[in-house]
Parts: sequence; structure tokens; C-alpha cells
Amino acid sequence: MKIEEKIKSFGLILPPPPSPAGNYIGAVTYGKLVYLSGHGPVDGEGRYRKGKVPSEVSLDQAYEAAQMVGLNMLTTLKNEIGDLDKVHRFVKVLGMVNAEPDFQQQPHVINGFSDLMVKIFGDAGCCARSAVGMGSLPFQMPVEIEAIVELK
Repeated sequence: MKIEEKIKSFGLILPPPPSPAGNYIGAVTYGKLVYLSGHGPVDGEGRYRKGKVPSEVSLDQAYEAAQMVGLNMLTTLKNEIGDLDKVHRFVKVLGMVNAEPDFQQQPHVINGFSDLMVKIFGDAGCCARSAVGMGSLPFQMPVEIEAIVELK
């Protein structure tokens, strides 16, 4: 099954591509690697989810926000490479959580992204990863994720 058909079979929809929030582009291809800029949880109307985890955004809501980031990132990746079936594997992910100083469950939040990539790409969606807490993130979004993807 093609990747986009698989995404639809899960009842998921790739959103419109997010616009860069500054002087950068969403993806750069270098050889067989695609470097994806940090993405946040943006809805189909361009609005960011906001809040600090867990005081303003629950653990479950932050997990869902990380899934939203995954769909946004796949839209950027598709725009960069034309066809998601060209993905060989995810190589590296950096997940950042806008967290209270004593929050310790950053890996669980970023699992929202990782679980979605494994669901869509199988073993090729599982990769090296860091999940870290931040004192703040742009637009007060609860999670930001960047990735490196290898092409076939």
C-alpha cells in the first residue's frame, strides 16, 4: 500500500503546508538526506496549539500535539520530495517540549510523533531520537520537532 493511502486508511489527513515563521525553509535535501526544520502543532487554519506541559497542556494533549507535528512534517516532506514513497527511513529526530522545570516525561510526549511514524512507515519510522525539555518554544507551542530523513 502506498504511504499516502496508508495515511488515509488510518483516517488521517495531511494538512496544508505550514508557512515558515521566519527566514528559513521547511526542508533542505542534501544528497539522499532531507533535513526538516523544526515544526510545531499547527492546525489546518494556521493556528498553533499553545501551552506549557503539564500545567497548561496535559500529557495526553501534548502527545496529540506531537502527532499533529508529524502530519505537518509529512506535508513539508511531501512538498520537498514529491512522493512519500521515496522515504527509505527516518534517521534522527529531535523533539523539544515546552515544559515546566520539574517535568520528566518528554520521551512520552515525543512518542506521539514517533508512534505515528512507525504506524505509517513501519520499522523505517523508528530512528535515533532525543527528547528534551525547554523553558519556552516559539509562539508558546507545547512541542517542536525536527528530523532527518533518508531517501531511497
